[in-house]
Amino acid sequence: MRLIYLSPVPWHSFSQRPHELVRYFHARTGGRVLWIEPYPGRFPTLSDFMTPRPTTGEKDCEIPAFLTMIQPRALPIEPLPFSTTINGLFWDEIESEVNRFIDDSTVLGIGKPTTLALRLLQKKDCRASFYDAMDNYPAFYRGWSRLAMMNRERKVIKSVSTILASSSALEDRLRPLASDVRLVMNACAVDRLPPCRISAVLRDDQRPIIGYVGTIGAWFDWELVIALAKSNLKIDFRLIGPVYVRPPALPHNVRLERALPHTEALRAMTQFNAGLIPFVENSLTACVDPIKYYEYRALGLPVLSSAFGEMARRRGHDGVYLIDRNANMTELVSEALANCATTESTAHFRMNNSWERRFDQAGIFG
Repeated sequence: MRLIYLSPVPWHSFSQRPHELVRYFHARTGGRVLWIEPYPGRFPTLSDFMTPRPTTGEKDCEIPAFLTMIQPRALPIEPLPFSTTINGLFWDEIESEVNRFIDDSTVLGIGKPTTLALRLLQKKDCRASFYDAMDNYPAFYRGWSRLAMMNRERKVIKSVSTILASSSALEDRLRPLASDVRLVMNACAVDRLPPCRISAVLRDDQRPIIGYVGTIGAWFDWELVIALAKSNLKIDFRLIGPVYVRPPALPHNVRLERALPHTEALRAMTQFNAGLIPFVENSLTACVDPIKYYEYRALGLPVLSSAFGEMARRRGHDGVYLIDRNANMTELVSEALANCATTESTAHFRMNNSWERRFDQAGIFG
């Protein structure tokens, strides 16, 4: 069996769902993967030039022997109706590579709706195809770009044989549009996590640490972080990751830290007493199931989160504390910090929330 996968993220980035999916495919089938890197899918905006792109902190990931990576060339004009014709001039080499790779056992995976994805879906040589819906992609765009993305996504949904939805909200949105929609929520790379640990009881003289690890973009709720920090001045807040927006003035107990490679970021999490997920509640985050939730809980950490996306459905779950702006934030934080996970409960969480278990349940390569 072989897999052609059009990725929404570069291979040389933090290990995310696309990376885990192709590793799983090779581990289960022994097959080779043709990984097609993403290309610009929208018009440039002023913020692209005003806000310099930070480094992700990720060291170059080795390309495994089973994977061949290719980079399409394209102009950032995909929303335009004639973009397929123009960018298609650059894609003969991609199609030649695909034609050399493909056989009657090949599965075509779409990580993001693009015109190149639609072009490859027209080929009838693949045994099956799937669209891994990881986000509500139209919500990332505005105006003409949003309409174009909605149109591309509809065409992809009609063309593939299976759809994977990474959250309950995405499943609800996509189920009326296709006959085979499978809920495949996010998970964590259990084999690459630090060992399980028992939550230590805080000493009276010890300053607790509440930490966030991940990208800080337009969806990051600064007001919530500031309110939490001002209500808990004896607690340190560490925000680790690339920053794509200008941060406001922050209280003295909130510290921005540079992005780290994923393995180092996981080690940094082991220094936390609680994990933080402060996302705004809007159409962009309504369909999100954050991977950092699984990583925090798999390290035995309680999670303080706003009530967005899949997190809103976890109200009352063990170790989950949803932040209500009208609630007493001091009491909420104290309650979270008092939560002590056992090694047994953490090991059980890991067993039930590994990528292998998720993709096994999906059965897409079976």
